[in-house]
Amino acid sequence: MKRKLTYIIIGIVICSTIGFLSSVVTQSSVNGWYMTLNKPSFNPPNWIFAPVWTALYILMGISAGWVWAKGFHHKWVKTGLYHFGFQLLLNGLWSIVFFGLQQPFWGLLVILTLLVVLILTIKWFKVVSKVAAILLIPYLLWVCFATVLNYKIWELN
Repeated sequence: MKRKLTYIIIGIVICSTIGFLSSVVTQSSVNGWYMTLNKPSFNPPNWIFAPVWTALYILMGISAGWVWAKGFHHKWVKTGLYHFGFQLLLNGLWSIVFFGLQQPFWGLLVILTLLVVLILTIKWFKVVSKVAAILLIPYLLWVCFATVLNYKIWELN
């Protein structure tokens, strides 16, 4: 149990670090460029994003730690964690492309790739732990919503 908790804490720290770095890039555009964009009626208020992402990064960290605790020597654990790492990099890249570079179209391509890799991550995590896979479902739903939002912002601008 102590080992699992250690891996979960490390997972949360890694995911939260990516989240923090993403927020630095995002903040630079949120009060400037992003405010000038046409947005769909279902665009949430800006204040909602930080608490939602904080909760999602914590769930992601718990999920990754849960899988990691099963033993990195196991083929399915490695496969799942490699996918997880790749989707986490895509998650951070999206903020850089969409907000940092101010490129909604290229952001859409990144988030679509993220969606595919996230679905594969959930598939591999489910092989190792159904709990870990379930913990990623809120993240999947949010990324689906963010994909639609990204598409509409690109379409409207």
